[in-house]
Amino acid sequence: MGRIRRVHAFAWLWEPMAGEPSFLLRSMFGTKAAYLDGKLMICFSDGKEPWRGLLVATERQHHASLTAEIGDLRPHSVLPKWLYLPDAADSFERSAERVVELALHRDPRIGVVPKPHKTPRRKSRGPRI
Repeated sequence: MGRIRRVHAFAWLWEPMAGEPSFLLRSMFGTKAAYLDGKLMICFSDGKEPWRGLLVATERQHHASLTAEIGDLRPHSVLPKWLYLPDAADSFERSAERVVELALHRDPRIGVVPKPHKTPRRKSRGPRI
């Protein structure tokens, strides 16, 4: 008998992104992180508050314009460099679809280039003979 897989609460939101050739979905700190063109765009988090909703990867300089356009967005309480759309927001579905739409249109306010992972350097044990 196969293992039953739980469907992520916000899978319906990343489905429109899945048709993009550069789309990548990865697990990241208990979320599902969506990438387009190598940029981290949105993390879909279905945990408990404050980790239940969308985390929009953006730079602080874009916060004001994004929150003016999508009123339910606010800085995340733990990761204030990113904006957060809690699923408890009154117009969550409409706001979340708009965030995804902006990401799909490559709005320059959304998305960050992830820092490359450093490969651990091997400790030197002295000269090999």
